[in-house]
Amino acid sequence: MAFRGWPAEAIDFFEGLEADNSKAYWQANRDVYERCVKAPMEELLAELAAEFGEGTVFRPYRDVRFSRDKSPYKLECAAHLPHGYLSFSAERLLVGSGLYMPGPEQLRRYREAVADDTAGPELEAIVADVRRDGYEVESHEVLKSAPRGYPKDHPRIDLLRQKGIVMSRTWPADEALGPGVQEGVVAALRAARPLNAWIERSTT
Repeated sequence: MAFRGWPAEAIDFFEGLEADNSKAYWQANRDVYERCVKAPMEELLAELAAEFGEGTVFRPYRDVRFSRDKSPYKLECAAHLPHGYLSFSAERLLVGSGLYMPGPEQLRRYREAVADDTAGPELEAIVADVRRDGYEVESHEVLKSAPRGYPKDHPRIDLLRQKGIVMSRTWPADEALGPGVQEGVVAALRAARPLNAWIERSTT
C-alpha cells in the first residue's frame, strides 16, 4: 500500500503506552501498533527504497538488561536506512543522517579530517549550508573541552569537540498524519548527501 501518513490512532497508542508501559497494555493494543504505527512506517520505507535503499523497522522492545528503567517497550517506532534514520512518536517525526556514535578508530579519523586544512573547511561549508536550509546539526555527545592532542583555540574546535556529526529535521507528530510529510523526509535525505559523502571520504 502507498504511504498515507500515520493515523491519529498512532499518537493515541503511544500516549497510552507512555501512561501504561506494560505487557498487558501492549497485548491489548498490539493490533493498533501493527496497523497504525508499524505499517505506515513500512509503507514509507517501501517508497523511499528506490532512491535511498532498503530500510528496516527496529524492534519495539527495549533492552533493559543494563538500564535502571525497566519499561519494556519503546515510546517510538524507529527505522534505519543505509544513510538515514526515521523515528515516529506521540511528539514528533524525526529524520536524521550522518555519523552517529562512531567507534574509536572512526572517531579518530573524523577528528583528523576536521583538523585537516582541506577536509575541515569542506565540512564547515556543508554544515553552514544545511543549517541555512533549516536543519539541525549536532552530535550525540560533545566534549566540554578540546579532545586530547588538539588546541583549545583550533578554528574548528566546535566540530572537534563533537563525537560524530548528524543532521536532522523534526515535525510535530500531527504534521505526520498525512502523506505530505513524505516530501520533507525525501528533501532531508537528499540534503544529507553532501555530509554523507564527506563522511565516506574522510572516515572510512
